Amino acid sequence: MTEASQRKKVIVVGAGWAGLGATYHLAKQGYDVTLLEAGSYPGGLVAGWKTPGGRSVEAGIHGFWYPYRNIFSLINELKINPFTSWTRSSQYSPAGLEVESPIFQDLPQLPTPLGTFIYTQFKRLPLIDRLSALPLLYAVIDFDNSDAAWRRYDFVTARELFKDFGVSARLYSESFEPMLLVGLFAPGEQCSAAATLGMLYFFILAHQPDFDVVWCRGTVGEKIFRPWIQHIEKLGGRFLTSKRVTDLIIDTNNRATGVVCGEEVFDADAVIFAVGVTGMKKIVSSSSSLQTRAEFRNLNNLGAIDVLATRLWFDRKITIPRPSNACFGFDQTTGWTFFDLNALHDEYQHESGTVVEVDFYHANQFIPLEDQDIVSIVQRYLATCIPEFQQAKVIDSSVIRLPQAVTHFAPGSYRYMLPAKTSVKNVFMSGDWIISRHGSWSQEKAYVTGLEAANLVISHLGEGTPAQILPVAADEPHIQLVRTVNRTVRHVSKSILPNFWLP
Repeated sequence: MTEASQRKKVIVVGAGWAGLGATYHLAKQGYDVTLLEAGSYPGGLVAGWKTPGGRSVEAGIHGFWYPYRNIFSLINELKINPFTSWTRSSQYSPAGLEVESPIFQDLPQLPTPLGTFIYTQFKRLPLIDRLSALPLLYAVIDFDNSDAAWRRYDFVTARELFKDFGVSARLYSESFEPMLLVGLFAPGEQCSAAATLGMLYFFILAHQPDFDVVWCRGTVGEKIFRPWIQHIEKLGGRFLTSKRVTDLIIDTNNRATGVVCGEEVFDADAVIFAVGVTGMKKIVSSSSSLQTRAEFRNLNNLGAIDVLATRLWFDRKITIPRPSNACFGFDQTTGWTFFDLNALHDEYQHESGTVVEVDFYHANQFIPLEDQDIVSIVQRYLATCIPEFQQAKVIDSSVIRLPQAVTHFAPGSYRYMLPAKTSVKNVFMSGDWIISRHGSWSQEKAYVTGLEAANLVISHLGEGTPAQILPVAADEPHIQLVRTVNRTVRHVSKSILPNFWLP
């Protein structure tokens, strides 16, 4: 037998952050890794491509926040330089500029959450409304990302959470709900309180600099995934696109021995799924082997959210004060963001006119519209925020509809999400919707769970060195103390009082 034929075969399904992370580490460990991607190019929702006219577009802009320790470590390892410097952000409503965020790491460090509270520059929101968020800190402290914490808060909506803790109506409508619309992609009444607390703590409340963000200086596909894939291929990893997985072959020992793509079968010693909720549901719907297992059938209880990504080229330069901007109040259940690509992307630095990316989340009411109608709405919304857009002419545009594209962390959804280990001995899960105790979120979570799945393969097959996963930065001492006290009180009260939390 040749050395190649003796190597253990691992099939990874899905070529986003999770799939590439798993493939990269396993290839480094000498495994024979094949990554199957249903689309025509690797990258999933964060890959970019070219329009017929040669312009770069992508399925929405994705930020890289200060706590993304593992992604930043990967970038250093790959010796690439894809990111902008730390950037400031703004928030707009139909009334105009509402909030400006500084670069928090450049300011004197205050105990969390004082830095976020004091340094964020609200233009209209009264101090009394901001102070109404203080009681909410109890829930943030109480939610420690444990299984028990998820089960305590997951059946509650975010809207109920904020109401129960006395958050003012104005603070909710002008701060927290806009945050949910661009962070969890849905209005508060449709978001799990558990997911809300996890997101708030990771991005905003854990440490003062956590809301600081950099952006890719082009599409993620071009700047990060392309060199990363080349690196993986040099290690021996294989990428096969347009391969839609339809089933697994599971033997009598409860092990997957092959991955089925239509008429093709790929032999496997282990399998990692690294696809989104919608993609996984499609696989289960065609898989007779997975449909026999309740954990996979129950995925049909999970949902996803529509996203609309637009890119507009204007005939003139327009002054945009901050490169990244979030907006609220234009539609009741939709959040949107816009980005100055002349400032962020290398490709457009010397463009004669302004290039803007505008992304809508929970965009189900926009998806059916014609492209020109969408472009008109986008320009009108931009002009409400920055009047100069009113007189500008759109000379080119791109509209990308992404139905059911991002995970919906709906109330009660936690019980249907899968852990990394499945009931099949050698099948493992990864992605931003997979249960993980790491504590990360979004792209960082997807990448981390890819590494966690790779480590489970290494443990199962008994070959290779596990990936070193950087933990989320430790809580500040005062938070650690309060959490310890809270856990003690909860433990004592549980032993002498009825359980007031329904299972």
